[in-house]
Amino acid sequence: MTRVVVSTTSDEFVRRVRLAFGAGSVEVLTVAPGKQRRDGDSDLTGRIGDPTSVMVQLGAVGMPEVLVFGPGVPTETAFAVAAFIDERHPGTSVVLASGIGPDEWLAAMRLGIRDVAAPDADVADLRVVLERAASTASARQRAVSPADGGRLRGRVIPVASPKGGSGKTTIASNLAVGLARLAPQQTVIVDLDLQFGDVATALQLAPEHGVADAVRVKDLDAMALKTFLSPHQTGLYALCAPDSPAGADAITGEDVSRLIELLAMEFRYVVVDTAPGLTEHTLAVLDQASDAVLVAGMDVPSIRGLRKELEILRELSLTGMSHHVVVNFADRSTGLTLDDVEVVIGTGVDLVLPRSKAVPLSTNRGVPLLQSGARDPVAKELQRLVGRFQPQLKKSTGREARHRALTAGR
Repeated sequence: MTRVVVSTTSDEFVRRVRLAFGAGSVEVLTVAPGKQRRDGDSDLTGRIGDPTSVMVQLGAVGMPEVLVFGPGVPTETAFAVAAFIDERHPGTSVVLASGIGPDEWLAAMRLGIRDVAAPDADVADLRVVLERAASTASARQRAVSPADGGRLRGRVIPVASPKGGSGKTTIASNLAVGLARLAPQQTVIVDLDLQFGDVATALQLAPEHGVADAVRVKDLDAMALKTFLSPHQTGLYALCAPDSPAGADAITGEDVSRLIELLAMEFRYVVVDTAPGLTEHTLAVLDQASDAVLVAGMDVPSIRGLRKELEILRELSLTGMSHHVVVNFADRSTGLTLDDVEVVIGTGVDLVLPRSKAVPLSTNRGVPLLQSGARDPVAKELQRLVGRFQPQLKKSTGREARHRALTAGR
């Protein structure tokens, strides 16, 4: 049975939620700011404006599949709790039912809110939103390993782009290096651009083994797989692409699924640099992903390609993961603004990387910007991308400074 927990000051809103989803599945967290009260048999009591109190209460009784913040809950509280749940409890979907505007709606989605509803939504509309949230929670529950007592699997983070030349490998390698700083020896990058992968070059590695060698092992397990990884001086591990494009021919989507599953059981972060487009291998990774970093260049073909990619992911029901949209090579001289990009792709942009001479220099040296400690605007933004995967209670700040490179030209 799907459990729905509601935090609100409105008894009327609770009544509609119960009618929408079934009274036996709904519990009430609080009823009034600063007051405590039991609701029926529920032990969920506390202060409605205190995020820490909310998490303590939820932790005591077990996380629900759906958590709804209704009328009367401060937006800041909902955002803070949603950010924490998005990081630590992928099997819970947070729904916000308050009168927020379009700008706040984008911020809500970025911080982990899975769906929104009007505070006065009728029973039929609430039922649709709650069923969709429950479905998303079920999909994200794939990030939990039932075979290991419910222990969280590592976060699987493919970096994908509809077209080549978007800087995807640069972003993936820097993300992996940054995450390895957070979790040394617990981060691995996989090069799934199997024909023309450049992760080894980007990290200045000369791997003895790689993906093609690993898939040849008939009874591959986690311990055996680790022998094919190449260590990097930052504490990162890499599973590199074959030396020759021909080495990719025998690797199937099932092979990729098995590799990612094993790595996710052993590593806290599994970053995957994918081939351009939605290949069989990329789809196999996306099917297991907890997050997806979606990259587009600051040009019309790349942006339109990203829109199509997002549409296909929705058609394939690959929506249980968190999306992190990155626009690379940002330059006001292109004639495009961030608003233009967001209108075309139909969603918000999370990170903007400006053009920089430091990027090709770091690529040619084989030393990622986040490894060299370069003081460059791109390095700062890449570090912000890493921060999106760091467990913490994030605060809503609206559009952050990362957008200034483009907003100045609006």
